[in-house]
Amino acid sequence: MSRKIFLHVQHFILMAIGSTVAGLAYCWFLIPHQVIPGGVSGIAMILNHFWGTPIGIATIVLNVPLFAAGMKMFGATYGVKSLIGLLLSSLMIDFFTYVVPVEALTQDVIMASIFGGLMLGAGIGLVFRGGGSTGGTDIVGQIVNRMTNLSTGTAILIADALIVISAGLAFGKVELALYAFLNIYLQTRAIDLVLEGVSYTRAMFIVSEAAEDITRTIVKKLNRGATLLHATGAYTGQERKVVFSVMSKREVAQVREIVKEHDPHAFIIITDVFEVLGEGFRSRAANPVIPLPLS
Repeated sequence: MSRKIFLHVQHFILMAIGSTVAGLAYCWFLIPHQVIPGGVSGIAMILNHFWGTPIGIATIVLNVPLFAAGMKMFGATYGVKSLIGLLLSSLMIDFFTYVVPVEALTQDVIMASIFGGLMLGAGIGLVFRGGGSTGGTDIVGQIVNRMTNLSTGTAILIADALIVISAGLAFGKVELALYAFLNIYLQTRAIDLVLEGVSYTRAMFIVSEAAEDITRTIVKKLNRGATLLHATGAYTGQERKVVFSVMSKREVAQVREIVKEHDPHAFIIITDVFEVLGEGFRSRAANPVIPLPLS
């Protein structure tokens, strides 16, 4: 029971910190330069431009029907933490606008787009890690995915694009829409970085006639494990051996040289690895990624 309470407190702290970071991103960078970050908050910024409605409150009001639809479609999995995340992230915008007003940190719209996107993405990522949700097009994307053949990501992208284009037309500045797309891209990169971290390992698949020699050299020189896989060429029908090995980034160049020495014509595939569990690699378990409420 005490561990559950501790986890709930930890999640709430993450959501509070993330909401604070997101709120500052809006007030320091996005709102002063009318850079729309997409989503329901983007619609709220358009309403604020014309009628002066508080962006945070408007975001909550606009999210009510979406949240209700999410509850109806996804059931109990869309719960209390989602609502807390939505309320905190929205109210922090108004907190730093009206209660503790902050000034814009830059007069350069490009800098505002870049740092606003990175900061907002980091804040949203922390809310997600706490098990919360910021609502908006996240819900729209998943609902559209349930009702059509569109993927969730595609649906979110279309919704955000429509909001950004509408904002550009509403503000009478096409450039603002372009800055907004830059902002959204950086948001997604920052969210991924917070949720997944930086890839610290690589996996290599090496198809070679000298597979055994390559394997032995990798084990001997790098003290790194390797596995020989038996494969058949689909076109030639020939039996081949494939070397599979996971290593750190800095070891990739060394393995390339090893392969080149044994077989200059080897076929090599190098790919990112999110996490490796086992001897010789550190785990991400100490800093787990908390699944999104609607996943």
